[in-house]
Amino acid sequence: MSTAFLLTTLVVVATPGTGALYTITAGLSRGGRASLVAAAGCTLGTLPHMVAAITGLAAVLGASAAAFQTLRFVGVAYLLFLAWQTWRDTTPLTVEVAPDPRSHWQVIRTAMLINVLNPKLTIFFFAFLPQFVPTGTAHSAMRMLLLSGLFMVATMVVFSLYGAFAAAMRRHVISRPHVVQWMRRVFGGSYLVLAGRLAFSAR
Repeated sequence: MSTAFLLTTLVVVATPGTGALYTITAGLSRGGRASLVAAAGCTLGTLPHMVAAITGLAAVLGASAAAFQTLRFVGVAYLLFLAWQTWRDTTPLTVEVAPDPRSHWQVIRTAMLINVLNPKLTIFFFAFLPQFVPTGTAHSAMRMLLLSGLFMVATMVVFSLYGAFAAAMRRHVISRPHVVQWMRRVFGGSYLVLAGRLAFSAR
């Protein structure tokens, strides 16, 4: 297995983005289990991009400016929705053992949508994976599946660590209401920044 692939994957996954931000938010607001579920959802959200890269659908997306722009602005709209939802949330954070008002499926669905609606991830898979699968390589599809699987494992591990750290800090955060409010404003602003970057980024 290429060391260059593993190192590049770790750098890409560890760089904070929308998925990592959502996982950290889940850990701070709902605890370790929710952050783990969010990490799993973000990991599953890479599946459509992986399938697109392997089947060649990413080539169509890369060639079609209209398709890329449509997916990009849907992603921007969703990030803006997350920012609005985060800013308006005034629910106090608690550590009592009580049923989470959000089901695991709702957390996974949101986490998956965050990555599914990220056209840059599709382009990343399409441009990144072929570099490690030379032309003429036997069983190239299987090799791409293996590399994609490693990328997903790295995503799950790194995001889980982010979430675990956030969950560990949760008790210290929720005991200070002003910190909770500041935290929500920071996360809401971060979603706005990410939406702006996606909206004005070049292909």
